[in-house]
Amino acid sequence: MRKITFLFVLSIIGATTFAQDYETPDSGVNWNLEDMMSASPETVSNENGTFIIKENFTVAENDTLTIEGAIVHLDEGVRITIEGTFFSLGSEDNINIFDASDESEPYDGFRFEEESEAYIDNTTIKNGGGLKVITPDFTIVNSTLAHNVSGVASGGTIAFSHGSPLVENNTFLENDMPAVSSPANGDVAARIIDNLIKKNTQANENRPQINMGTTGSDTLKIIGNTIIGDRDMDMAGGIAVANLIGGEANAVIQGNTITDNRYGITVAGAAYAMIDGNIIEDNDTQGDPNLGGSGISVNSTEDNQTIIAVDNQIRGNLWGITIIGQGSMNLGDDEDNPGGNVFSDNGNNGETFALYNNTPNTIMAKHNCWIEGEEITLDDAAEVIFDQADDPSLGEVIYDPMSSECSLSVQEYAKNSIAIYPNPAIDVIRLNNHINLKRVSIYTLNGKRIQENPLHDGENTLSVVKLDPGLYLVKLEGDNGTLTKKLIVK
Repeated sequence: MRKITFLFVLSIIGATTFAQDYETPDSGVNWNLEDMMSASPETVSNENGTFIIKENFTVAENDTLTIEGAIVHLDEGVRITIEGTFFSLGSEDNINIFDASDESEPYDGFRFEEESEAYIDNTTIKNGGGLKVITPDFTIVNSTLAHNVSGVASGGTIAFSHGSPLVENNTFLENDMPAVSSPANGDVAARIIDNLIKKNTQANENRPQINMGTTGSDTLKIIGNTIIGDRDMDMAGGIAVANLIGGEANAVIQGNTITDNRYGITVAGAAYAMIDGNIIEDNDTQGDPNLGGSGISVNSTEDNQTIIAVDNQIRGNLWGITIIGQGSMNLGDDEDNPGGNVFSDNGNNGETFALYNNTPNTIMAKHNCWIEGEEITLDDAAEVIFDQADDPSLGEVIYDPMSSECSLSVQEYAKNSIAIYPNPAIDVIRLNNHINLKRVSIYTLNGKRIQENPLHDGENTLSVVKLDPGLYLVKLEGDNGTLTKKLIVK
């Protein structure tokens, strides 16, 4: 815990002096930690190759601090404030490390002010008070944030205020707070891409590991992440997007794996969300179906939601999908949504609930697999769907026709050693097709299809030389279903 010292100053005794916070000169300097140490040895020292930050300091508006390949320890309660520019530029072989001088006495963390700029790469940040990010000009990639507590940031390990910051290819591990958060009305359209988010919200509060509010006119992108809960922390959820006090909320939640949380995904209030290609399994840690446990839950007090769900795999939760209040959702229709959602073993109290429509609204839910791995009838599907047929006050679920690709489970399909290699790729990729795949399509993370090729039996070679470096989604389609895999192009 942070130590609090009360200073009682009596004017009749005289002036009391103590160390002040340090601020860089605001003259356009581009400093490193050695420069900081020369300018203020009371603030920064070096002991056996480790920099020690002993008091708060601020990088002024016109100044830059660049740190490369350093180990930095921060004393209890110390805060770094960035008003100018901050570069933490580690590498795979020489990672920057920010850690508490004493793990039991965390530092206060990092605060990035409105006009600041930050780029953090190959950096470990642990045992501190998180990152309070007020600036929209913020990027963190290839980094690790672990065992951080509530400090300068109280809403999340990284707590954003507005803008479209980038959080890509990081690891968030066992932090007290959510991994990433934004305020209820902050208009944050973050890009949260391809991160490992594991066992966060260790304070065991009723908050998810990704906890986001309004987005403004831009779109929040939560894509390609692996979000794993801690089964001992039974209050923490997976992903939440909430818009309860006005404004816009637009989200793409795509290609994530979400397991072992209290719930998988929840969308609350007026919102547009595309929920596409996620694997949502075993989100049942609390064990009380009255309090949570949905793979996907949407709810609103007004009929103001546009939620689209396509190609999700939803297994082993207390509920598959729950739609509550005046919530609304499209799980498949005959126009723009091909359905393709797969349900298996979602239930509680001895009953199976693939979809629970607890609203007066009609829900479109065509072309889905309601009981994975089985050839079923409409009557079988009706047994796992709760709607008007079970309670006349509720809306109807339109689930006819069902998917014709349900007899072979996606899990079984995936066991057939389908490999894309090399991955990462430079100019070509190869894949072995032994299970009657017909077509391969490559998509950007925004869902735009940029390449499509037919497949033949055996080995296939595809050119990716025209693709820009980055992360893509590869969709494989065949007679028995579809698979989506990630592809990195260098």
